[in-house]
Amino acid sequence: MKFERLLTEISTLFINLSFDRIDREIEVAQRRVCELLDLDRSSLFQAPEGKPGTLLLTHLHQPPERQRPPEKLTLNDLWPWSLQKILSGETLIISKMSDLPAEADRDRQSFAQYGTISIVGVPLSVGGGDIFGVLTFAVLQEKRDWPDSVVRQFELVAQVFSNALARKQAEQALCKQLEEIQRLKQQLEQENIYLRDKIMLQYGHAEIVGRSTAMKQVLAQVEQVADTDATVLLSGETGTGKELLARTIHNLSNRKERPLITLNCAVLPPTLIESELFGREKGAYTGALTRMAGRFEVADGSTLFLDEIGELPPDMQAKLLRVIEEGKFERLGSTKSLQVDVRIIAATNRDLAQEAAAGKFRSDLYYRLHVFPISILPLRERTEDISPLAWMFVRQSETKLNKRIDRIPNREMEALKRYPWPGNARELRNVIEHAMILSKGSTLHLHLPKPKADDINRSRKLEAVERQHILDVLKKTGWRVTGANGAAEILGLKRTTLQSKMKKLDIKRPTG
Repeated sequence: MKFERLLTEISTLFINLSFDRIDREIEVAQRRVCELLDLDRSSLFQAPEGKPGTLLLTHLHQPPERQRPPEKLTLNDLWPWSLQKILSGETLIISKMSDLPAEADRDRQSFAQYGTISIVGVPLSVGGGDIFGVLTFAVLQEKRDWPDSVVRQFELVAQVFSNALARKQAEQALCKQLEEIQRLKQQLEQENIYLRDKIMLQYGHAEIVGRSTAMKQVLAQVEQVADTDATVLLSGETGTGKELLARTIHNLSNRKERPLITLNCAVLPPTLIESELFGREKGAYTGALTRMAGRFEVADGSTLFLDEIGELPPDMQAKLLRVIEEGKFERLGSTKSLQVDVRIIAATNRDLAQEAAAGKFRSDLYYRLHVFPISILPLRERTEDISPLAWMFVRQSETKLNKRIDRIPNREMEALKRYPWPGNARELRNVIEHAMILSKGSTLHLHLPKPKADDINRSRKLEAVERQHILDVLKKTGWRVTGANGAAEILGLKRTTLQSKMKKLDIKRPTG
């Protein structure tokens, strides 16, 4: 009668018990049953996730003077015969150890090791489902007969515990799912903020425009590397379209469903670069009032474009190297390592090889970035691209300026091709837009800036180098321009392109 009242109290308690109290109340209930029936020990074993044949001790009540069993006490190692009975759904009832059959010798030894004389073990399951544990009640001092009525009460206690543990597991799984949903929601919010503030309003390019052999070679390299996760280093003068190429590589990759994340290392002071790259915790420094995710965290599963990588301070170079090699970093103000999967595309207008040799840039980082280098020639060295670029900028500006341009005179286009373009395609866009504002009617009239002496000298120096290189190749081929092993093939140029360059650079075959 007392046992029935106790069972009613236990059942009532567990009906609406919060899942964080279930473990503690199970051990309280084990103690109350043992005290009521003068039992010495109650143990509860459960199967860890993914290991249904293994049961580990999770809840225990026994006299304080008794040594507590190890945390990872397993039934399959110590009581294999008993475990098979339990897993078959049978309640194990042993009044004295002599009742065990010969094949249960290992079980007999284990019972003796822990002082067990008599024991009842009830399988744990819910609604006739899989066995996920066992609840035992044992006597250590003397043998005990177990009446059917007591065994049935044990089975009811086990059912109460089974339902509570199953509910706890379901609620914990739900909490994990809600946490994951919240994490994904925060990540999406971070990406949306980044897209709104850093990406969507800044880029109008739909595709890369270029007819020159040099640009075709660059695009071929882009296609080669895009669907890999290799680190790419883009090098070229300011305004040559390095960020546009980085965006193209990302859009052709298997990471294209996530936004490309960018950071210009030259526009931030050194004190802010670390928090922008790796994030910060609240209170990491004066003024850090909230936790902030860095670019690496936002770019997890995507691509991070680091523009002007040569401007990165030395201490940040070391931290960047670690992330590239291990995929791990810590937010500023935190000691917890975060693991990310980020592809790196870097860009520079410097000669990083030369700077690494001079000790101005970490050589180990340079070699990690230099896995797949792509070099972009300045616009003055690929004049074939000027005309299509000019028309693309015209079409892009027409809607914004509410003006239609149908014609660019030949003399204006030739002037564009002669100009040295120190600012490359970016400068060309500005010149075209300025001309469209000033032009009346549908014909574009240009107003080119006067080249600076440095730009003219640089252009002349490059032309001199190019002229000498073409001359050297022509001499080696005996002035054979076309055909196998001809100058055009060696230089990687079309015959017409080489002939045009020879005319422009005043290269003529010597007579006599």
